[in-house]
Amino acid sequence: METSETMSERYRSVAVAAATRAGKLLLEKRGKPGEVIKKGEVDLVTEMDRRAETLIVDTLRSAFPDHSILAEEGTRVEGPAPFRWLIDPIDGTTNYAHGFPVFCVAVALERDGIPVLGVAYDPSREELFTAERGRGASLNGDPIRVSDSASLNDSLLATGFPYDIRVNPHNNLAEYAAFSLCCRAVRRLGSAVLDLCYVAAGRLDGYWEFRLGPWDLAAGALMVEEAGGAVTDLLGGPFALDKLQIVASNGRIHREMVAVLAELSRRAPA
Repeated sequence: METSETMSERYRSVAVAAATRAGKLLLEKRGKPGEVIKKGEVDLVTEMDRRAETLIVDTLRSAFPDHSILAEEGTRVEGPAPFRWLIDPIDGTTNYAHGFPVFCVAVALERDGIPVLGVAYDPSREELFTAERGRGASLNGDPIRVSDSASLNDSLLATGFPYDIRVNPHNNLAEYAAFSLCCRAVRRLGSAVLDLCYVAAGRLDGYWEFRLGPWDLAAGALMVEEAGGAVTDLLGGPFALDKLQIVASNGRIHREMVAVLAELSRRAPA
């Protein structure tokens, strides 16, 4: 009979195998993404998104046929078990389609709606981030921790912008401007999952974004928490995947980041 620890190891090993296989496929085809389709004015999906998703789904379904699955490019599977896999086959599709080497594969596992495992694989740098609830976070097997930056003024942040930036006034530009004036710098990498992994690894001190998908958030948010950081919604409330927004930090600058966002929210028209 398999113990809970044995099952946990199996979940991790299958997720890592699925993510790394997909990542190697993407790297092999980088610069040749196949058919590129516009989901919106600036929102893309490529043939490789779908091929990577199929590879990951098939791997997970073979190992855990009773688990549910939710993937960005349309795969929806309902199963009787309390587990659900969240998959982003290419986080950073626009980067990938342009040959810009900042993208990753993300696979996360929920139990009863709570993320318990996160895997993110960056094939361009051969970096594998993993996190398990209560067991810490790691990069290529070595433990990672958030930074010790103590003030927003001395911090490096990251963010991203929604795909409807051209038509929706709630487009993060005001927030980007405000943070640019009160921190060391703000970066926009184009991969929410890697942004969160970089906060967990201490490469970034904080990150915020809104109108994300649960597959963008699940693995990375767990990375930050398990690396000792803080994760909330935009106003400092409890984080939840269905809120589709996040503030993640090393914890020390979290209150300052939330204060900036709260002030902008207060000024914004209804």
